[in-house]
Amino acid sequence: MPSPSIVWIDQQYDRENDDRYATHVTALQSVFSDSFGDISPVTFACTAWRLATVPYLDPGYVRFHRRVLGVICERNAWDGSLIARVQLVSPLPGPLARTQVWGHDRGWKSWPAVLGHYLPPSPQELARFPFVRPVLLVDAPLPLTDLPPAPERPGPELAELAQRAVSVLTRELNDLLSPIINTLESG
Repeated sequence: MPSPSIVWIDQQYDRENDDRYATHVTALQSVFSDSFGDISPVTFACTAWRLATVPYLDPGYVRFHRRVLGVICERNAWDGSLIARVQLVSPLPGPLARTQVWGHDRGWKSWPAVLGHYLPPSPQELARFPFVRPVLLVDAPLPLTDLPPAPERPGPELAELAQRAVSVLTRELNDLLSPIINTLESG
């Protein structure tokens, strides 16, 4: 049985809302200006990704597993490769989880969860309790193999190419993150 997706494109919501992502990309085509004509697909793919996620599009065209706080795709300044920077909700590290001595009976809380989703504590909660919210940072290269080429100029194919780039990034992020998330969920 395949594991559930960690990152996915909400095609149904997008269709029900008049192809929202394609409209968004077309309206904001100027943000792709640095990528037009680039021999590398990285800048184009990173821009397409950024426009597919909150806060640029809310709710996002791309959705995440409850442990994923955010994913940023960017061009590596060293060699131009594509890197993903991911923040994941994590349980307490072993030394803190094994004992509560460090807490000095202050009533420490971890990640608040509402309907199974991890959220930052509300101002009301912060007024009453201290929180320790572990975050696992994942920085990793992603392959460029299936990314579409950056277009030469703005045009009617821009939205379709952006959707293809986001689809490839979604697949690669699932391959990268699934083992980590599955381990955290089973832990």
